[in-house]
Amino acid sequence: MASHKYIENVLEKYFEATTTVAEESELRAYFAQEDVAAHLEQYRSMFTYFSIAKEESYPTKEPLKPSRKLNFRWLSIAAATILFFGIYFGNQYWEQRQAEIAYQETKEALNLLAENFNKGTQKMGYLNELEIAKQKLYNEN
Repeated sequence: MASHKYIENVLEKYFEATTTVAEESELRAYFAQEDVAAHLEQYRSMFTYFSIAKEESYPTKEPLKPSRKLNFRWLSIAAATILFFGIYFGNQYWEQRQAEIAYQETKEALNLLAENFNKGTQKMGYLNELEIAKQKLYNEN
């Protein structure tokens, strides 16, 4: 039977991943027995689990299903088609959007021009009245 100090040293090596196969077997044997030190009791479930898991086996062998290989030719054709439609409809949208912007800017420019023509027409009306008054003055003289 191994001493508690020895088991503690081997446990320390185990957690540092420097134990040998024989030392790991000693740890499994120690934790499988009934008499385990109280301060080492917390490690018992871990080594018990490892011992049970090591003995487990699966009786039936399931054949592995071969993975489906992607047909990259069809995948690339699909990607190219999506890219083509994206560019085509994107260009149509962009051209339509530019036409709408041009229409709005032209409309604003014509409205500004119409406002200035209206101001000019009002001024012409004043000039026309001035001309009529001038004609009256010259005709009276």
